[in-house]
Amino acid sequence: MALTGLDIFKLTPKKNCKDCGFPTCLAFSMKVAAGGAEIGKCTHMSAEAIEKLSEATAPLMKTITIGKDENEYKFGGETVLFRHEKTYVNRNRFAVLLSDSMDDAEIDSKIQHMKDVNYVRIGEEMKVEFAALKYAGNKDKYVALVNKVKASGLKVAYILICEDVAVAKEALELVKAENPMMYGANKENFKEMVELVKADNITLGVKADDLEALYGLVEEIQKLGYKNLVLDPGSSSVKEAFENTVQIRRMNLQGQDRTFGYPSILFVDELSKGDKFMEVALSTLFTMKYGSIIVLRDMDYSRALPLYGLRQNIFTDPQKPMRIEPNLYGINNPDENSPVLCTVDFALTYFVVSGEVERSKVPVWMAIPDAGGYSVLTSWAAGKFTASSIAKFIKENGIEEKVKSRKLLLPGKVAVLKGDLEENLPGWEIIVGPAEAMFLPKFLKELTAK
Repeated sequence: MALTGLDIFKLTPKKNCKDCGFPTCLAFSMKVAAGGAEIGKCTHMSAEAIEKLSEATAPLMKTITIGKDENEYKFGGETVLFRHEKTYVNRNRFAVLLSDSMDDAEIDSKIQHMKDVNYVRIGEEMKVEFAALKYAGNKDKYVALVNKVKASGLKVAYILICEDVAVAKEALELVKAENPMMYGANKENFKEMVELVKADNITLGVKADDLEALYGLVEEIQKLGYKNLVLDPGSSSVKEAFENTVQIRRMNLQGQDRTFGYPSILFVDELSKGDKFMEVALSTLFTMKYGSIIVLRDMDYSRALPLYGLRQNIFTDPQKPMRIEPNLYGINNPDENSPVLCTVDFALTYFVVSGEVERSKVPVWMAIPDAGGYSVLTSWAAGKFTASSIAKFIKENGIEEKVKSRKLLLPGKVAVLKGDLEENLPGWEIIVGPAEAMFLPKFLKELTAK
């Protein structure tokens, strides 16, 4: 059971010194129990009590870090089953499987696909985050594979998939400095695997035949003092993998069981049995329910576009709308004589409008002022998207110096702003555009044909 504020209060020195920033020890204890303060802020508490309480008040799900520098990723640390309850903390990541059983041409093709998938959407870089390197029996070729990926220039973190401790040790030495994940601890080798990784605190992937066996295996590993783990819910069938993944999360967060308080790894490459479309479908399923690392057979744009878009939506705070950075954006290679189209910074609005502008083939500047991340009508009603805010953005961002054109297109739904904008921007021709983005191509073509 989780400790209450009163439980913590009983262990405090009760000095009411306010060194922790709270008026009383009880207030401090209640905040610690709610996860709003760290027990270490009490400078008068004994080291023994701090150690005891730190373990008891830590999040039910452990936060795991894999990778290094720009390729460092955090997993776990989740506190809710559903994002609308609060928010999800650390998003899942995608890995591509490479194996010593593959020929050089297949490996080269996958590496190139991984390099090709790299783009930015709403300020987030979309790329393959992990290379999952699987040992299939040929040690020399496996070691060569690890070296090949290292030398390829890929900006990825590593997952070494190997249950042979001797081979795992040799491969780990090659990428140890990159803080990889070592997957392959089972009931036969877990003691040796823990010994292999514990000195460098390398994340250890754990697998078992079923959920009960996995629970027992995690308990045994924890008895060895090791808790830097990722769990494999199983991949013998889609049904088993889904049920186990959900059950692990429920036992942890609802049952308050720390034995299953770790992120999960899902091998959808195995579950999909070579079907590319099933692989994407299963990846979307486990992005929502609760795969931390999702291993695919390959990654190209046909897979990346739906998966990364879904992930960004799922792992965005529902209380904070996705926004585009306020700025002046060029679509279809505009020049100084191209018209300026103004819309809001709500990401969905931007992508719908910019998509229609691209389809028109007409060069256009898109002016995106700060509208609070809301849609056109919502931001207008909230006083965020007004004639004065638009005019201020035009003037303060030097748009009048960058663009000779004085045509400013306004969303049709806020045509009411036209008069005020003409007063705020003398010399500009304010043009009311269509109410729906789908009519933009025809409207822009007719506008530029005049």
